[in-house]
Amino acid sequence: MVQLIVLFPQPVDVAQFESDYVRHLELLHDKANIPSDAIPYSVTKFLPANDAVPPFYQMFTMPFESPEALDAVMASLGMQEVAAHANRISTGGPITILVGSRD
Repeated sequence: MVQLIVLFPQPVDVAQFESDYVRHLELLHDKANIPSDAIPYSVTKFLPANDAVPPFYQMFTMPFESPEALDAVMASLGMQEVAAHANRISTGGPITILVGSRD
């Protein structure tokens, strides 16, 4: 199993990012054919520690059965649209995309 991890830097305007992110998840559900009541991913918001603001605001994580399954999904036009949207709403800088294995 592999995990797609997307890290969003601290946004310039948190309220605007939150509003845009609701639309982003709707787009993901639409383009990936995920039923509206299903949540096959997790979203983690990072909290300040010792009065220091973390470099990332939020992390999106979604599991895939294999690297090939992830590659197939990411190659689709719909997911390319979702990725472009993620970059557009990330006003604090570029998103960071990681892929990791999960035992």
